[in-house]
Amino acid sequence: MSVRVKKVVLAYSGGLDTSVIIPWLIENYGCEVIAYAADLGQGDKGSEIIKKAKRSGASKAFYEDVTAEFVRDYCFPCLRAQAKYEGKYLLGTSMARPLIAEKQVRVALREKADAVAHGATGKGNDQVRFELTYMSLAPHLKIIAPWKDDKWTLNSREEAIDYAHARGIPVPVTKKKIYSEDGNLWHLSHEGGELEDPAREPLDRVYKISSPLSKAPGKPEYVTVEFKSGTPVAVNGKRLKPVELLKQLNALGGRHGVGQIDMVENRLVGIKSRGAYETPGGTILYEAHEALERLVLDKTTYQIKQPLSLKYAELVYNGQWFCRAKNSLDVFFNKVNERVTGTVRVKLFKGRATAAGAKSPYSLYDQGLGGFSNVKLYDQKDAIGFIRLFGLQQRLENQIR
Repeated sequence: MSVRVKKVVLAYSGGLDTSVIIPWLIENYGCEVIAYAADLGQGDKGSEIIKKAKRSGASKAFYEDVTAEFVRDYCFPCLRAQAKYEGKYLLGTSMARPLIAEKQVRVALREKADAVAHGATGKGNDQVRFELTYMSLAPHLKIIAPWKDDKWTLNSREEAIDYAHARGIPVPVTKKKIYSEDGNLWHLSHEGGELEDPAREPLDRVYKISSPLSKAPGKPEYVTVEFKSGTPVAVNGKRLKPVELLKQLNALGGRHGVGQIDMVENRLVGIKSRGAYETPGGTILYEAHEALERLVLDKTTYQIKQPLSLKYAELVYNGQWFCRAKNSLDVFFNKVNERVTGTVRVKLFKGRATAAGAKSPYSLYDQGLGGFSNVKLYDQKDAIGFIRLFGLQQRLENQIR
């Protein structure tokens, strides 16, 4: 549905979709277009992004480094929640979109724009993540989503490439290598091309921030990660700020092919999609954090948090970052993580990150209690009465039968 606007702020990446959307907005709406791009550690050159946006027709272009905020306030909360969508996906794109949209809204308010726009398609999840954030933070702003607009006639990435070339706009993909990629310091995702056929294995050329397993080292490497209240603070005994910590783990994990996931997932809109994900540092952190949780959390807390971790991941995946339920779960997981403090040794080898030892001042593991020998704290004869009571109804039921 088309709307009348004078000034729009576009969430801009310099990728294929947003590259063509700037001239498309000008041609179809006759409006002023301001481009907003966020640096989440994906390695873009801000000056080049700004130049390209202006060359494409934007009246202004802003490029903001929000990497530290992304890692601290988005990645680490999901880590503390052990949030994995459908048990595998570590939410790299899902976490990034609400932050980009939040910053985009701030620019729109500052520049007195009457609309915001994004380049997400009508078949994906990102449209929901962007628009729910807009609606939460600035519900008065109009939303332009070109892929769902009646004026939009570009029905494929090939047509978008032709549209860009006709206007002299360079794009980072070709018709031969047409992957749709999204990257930040947490991960790099790949969709499209041969990946659209779930029967085909991802080619080695897909992976960019991690080694294909065939080229990973033949010997394992160990890394230690230290946590304080569920937040990673040091690698191999050296205290690091969040961004540098994740960079180091990305390099270590990437060298060993850690964090590569080939996944068919259920999108929010009801479509199954296939993607390949690279999350080397994040995979190491999740493995280490979970090992520490198992050491320090009591049984009841650990079991209660399992379904809530799945729900948290679903809320983030669905773009509900700013909803009350997700914010309430943050309070719960922060409480759960108060004693998730300690050090974990992780083994990196041929695509796997495996916890190889954990220690914590809050450990509930007692070596004597957990062993086979008798200890004062546990009289094995007590188990006789416990089992009788525990199995009482089961015994009665079978007697009645």
